[in-house]
Amino acid sequence: MSASEIEKDPAALKEDGNALFKAGDIQGAVCCYSKAIKRSDSQAERAVLYRNRCACYLKQEEYSKAEADASKALDADPGDMKARFRRAQAFQKLCRLDQAFLDAQRCAQVEPKNKTFHDLLRQLGAQIQQKSVQLNSTDARVQQMFSLLLDASAKDSDRQKAAQNLVVLSREDAGAEQIFRNDGVKLIQKLLQSKQEEVVLSALRTLVGLCTGHQSRTMAIVNELGMEQLCAVMGAGASTVSLAACHLLQVMFEALTEGMNKEIRGKDQAILPEPSKELRSMLRHIMEMMPASNVSGPGRDSAINLLIKQVPRKSMKNPDNSLTLWVIDQGLKKILEVAGTVAELSDGPPLTDNSHMSCSVLLSKLYDDLRSDEERDNFNTLCEEYIQQHFSRRGLDGKLRAIQTVSVLLQGPSDVGNRTLEMSGMMDAVIALCASEDATHQQVAVETVIHAAGKAKRASFITANGVALLKDLYKKSDNDKIRVRALVGLCKLGSAGGTDFSMKQFAEGSTVKLAKQCRKWLCNESLPKTSRRWSVEGLAYLTFDADVKEDFVEDKNALLAMFELAKSEDKTVLFAVGSTLVNCTNSYEVEKPDPQMVELAKYAKQHVPEEHPKDAPSYVEKRLGKLLESGVVSALVCMVKQESPALTEACKDCIARVFLALVERQEDRGTVVAQGGGKALIPLAFDNTDLGKVKAAQALAKITITSNPQIAFPGERIYEMVRPLISLLSLECTLLQNFEALMALTNLAGISERIRQKIIKEKAVSKIEGYMFEEHGLVRAAATECMCNLVLSTEVQKLYLATGNDRLKLLVLYSGEEDDRLRKAAAGTLAMLTAEQPELCARIPGTTTHWLEIIQSLLLCEITDLRHRGVVIVYNMMQAEKSLAETIMESEVLEILSVLAKGGEGTPEPVSKTAKNCLDQAVKYSIIMTREGREKVKGTEP
Repeated sequence: MSASEIEKDPAALKEDGNALFKAGDIQGAVCCYSKAIKRSDSQAERAVLYRNRCACYLKQEEYSKAEADASKALDADPGDMKARFRRAQAFQKLCRLDQAFLDAQRCAQVEPKNKTFHDLLRQLGAQIQQKSVQLNSTDARVQQMFSLLLDASAKDSDRQKAAQNLVVLSREDAGAEQIFRNDGVKLIQKLLQSKQEEVVLSALRTLVGLCTGHQSRTMAIVNELGMEQLCAVMGAGASTVSLAACHLLQVMFEALTEGMNKEIRGKDQAILPEPSKELRSMLRHIMEMMPASNVSGPGRDSAINLLIKQVPRKSMKNPDNSLTLWVIDQGLKKILEVAGTVAELSDGPPLTDNSHMSCSVLLSKLYDDLRSDEERDNFNTLCEEYIQQHFSRRGLDGKLRAIQTVSVLLQGPSDVGNRTLEMSGMMDAVIALCASEDATHQQVAVETVIHAAGKAKRASFITANGVALLKDLYKKSDNDKIRVRALVGLCKLGSAGGTDFSMKQFAEGSTVKLAKQCRKWLCNESLPKTSRRWSVEGLAYLTFDADVKEDFVEDKNALLAMFELAKSEDKTVLFAVGSTLVNCTNSYEVEKPDPQMVELAKYAKQHVPEEHPKDAPSYVEKRLGKLLESGVVSALVCMVKQESPALTEACKDCIARVFLALVERQEDRGTVVAQGGGKALIPLAFDNTDLGKVKAAQALAKITITSNPQIAFPGERIYEMVRPLISLLSLECTLLQNFEALMALTNLAGISERIRQKIIKEKAVSKIEGYMFEEHGLVRAAATECMCNLVLSTEVQKLYLATGNDRLKLLVLYSGEEDDRLRKAAAGTLAMLTAEQPELCARIPGTTTHWLEIIQSLLLCEITDLRHRGVVIVYNMMQAEKSLAETIMESEVLEILSVLAKGGEGTPEPVSKTAKNCLDQAVKYSIIMTREGREKVKGTEP
């Protein structure tokens, strides 16, 4: 058969899969079996392929897939005991012990002499008995707690303790099942009506335990409790209760959506109904909360937060944005109701300081989730219709609502905001209201001007028409709230040139004066926090100027005041703090222009961006030191912990950039870790902009290279680090990022087998092997060092044992390179491999004709570590096969080993001892004789 015919032949693919499985390439085997399944027309052949792929999935700990494949194999051949045994193993890992026991029992009955089947059967019997005892014990505890909670005469303290114990119990599988089966949901429904906040919180947390990861239970609870009650609890006045209810609804959403794209089977193998009806019902009730006047401010913020997390697609690879379109159709105007509410007017729903920012984030997320121009035009039209409806009403209240909505849109989907700002009469109304005598009117208008100044076209219009007005407000207004906002407007316009030193909107020194006033207001504790927050907004714009940066980091009181605001309940300040710190640390992206292009631009009299002298690296390093002294790390850690829509991806991106700048110097990394920076970086590496993830991962790599990872990332956190580090092994990352990731992974791989297994499971081995061929010497050596630690794992050793590749050859050749670091890594890997897998020793001579010369060069090297690796490799080879030992002893290696075995000056004990062991092995093989042996032979000669 031709090569193409063999490729299409399921039998050949099956053999390839078997070979790959034996060699330890499990993913490769899965690919072969999957292709063979698609191409096979024989039911019997497909059954064997499913059974084989099941074995792969068991190795990969993909137990649901393993169970599904074993079931398909058994559908075709119920008498296949291998498939039944593997399904029993999968059921066991999925905690479906009853079904596992039935399969194992059947296997033992058919093959009564098979010890493996009986061992599994005994193991399952013990597990089932243990679970039964646990259930009986749990049942008694549940009944006791229910009795206490329902007893009106019981002490409040006892009831609270019982409620807390119920929470703990709900987090256990057995406990959650018993609570649910004992009509616990009805009891929890009564607890939710309690007037004691602690009892209500315990009820909500118990429901979280019941719903987490359990779709069928969640559906039953949603239908029994009803969304009206859950939304009523979330809309209650207490912010802690509101947050707990929000968390519960989020868990419910996740449990319901988890099975939307796959078959979810119950214990009896029945397909559960699709939960889309419950999801839509939950979303509809949450959207109804938005404009409702009886919902508290924190409750409304929680509802917005839920929509942000659950509605837009998690990945743009998923083409289905129907949920977003449905929410826009059903609820966009309700969201705009909140966006357009002016808190000082009495006719709107209650808001918090964070409500408008949360609305901006939600609107931005919905708009970004749209796929076509038609969908975006519809969004624009709905917004314009809502704004026009209020703007055209008589009186100022309608216009204020319209302008406030525009202000929120400008902070969110700015394209939509700019379109609405260009509506007839809108900008004139904004400028006119800036001059109003009413403080509320002025405040709304000035904030809109600030947000409108974001685009160059709009900024130039406002510079021409509004700067004089803003200056007037700043100088003449008696209201500090208005003055600080007018100041921010001036700050934003004054920083329109960004970091370009030569492009300044205002006169020399003006930005420094504006910044000084911002710092003064920032430190004024008599001002409300919302007003002080605006001063940070001003600094976020002004710190593009290096003179402002220098003055700001020297003002410790101002820094401390900003960090205090970052830790406060006003989440709207987060992005302003992040932006200010990015500017102060120069951690923004700067493209260095080509010197030749600069000269051409000067010749053509075009504008050339200029860097401020105080943005030089020496100045930046000093600023970083000042920030660390003032406690910037603890502020950043608090910012990361904030559960708020205001902690947007853009904000996380800023925080990741600042962290990366802070760990640039090796001596500062300990300080960052000690103050919780390492822990804060892990979530930033998972949930961030694409560039933000890279920055956070690189910061983690830098810390891991120079710190003990077990101390810097204790417990389970050390395993969470693996995936972000592996993400840096990409062609899209820089060589420096590749190098630092490899160095960090080397440190991790040397700690434990569990970490090595995590690295292998994340499919990093092939990437690391790829970097072993990199042209850059340091990257190539780092990859080889990483492999040196990974070969401690049997799975990686099997890759070297597999035939048909040049892995071993590469190590032998690298052991003879001139780069000492690369030689150490390659020879170290070779030494470990030949010790753990002696059969590799016989393959070394076949890798290259120069293998003996390479070993001799290691033995003769002046570097002790290389000599030691060399003698270990020789010893392993001599132990493996007598013929190898004979070949080695016939060369100059014998003489070298004899010299090394004598020890003396310049030869460390481990080297001389191993060399002596090599000679002893040669004596055992009778290849050479000791002096005594030679003399004895001489004495017997005639």
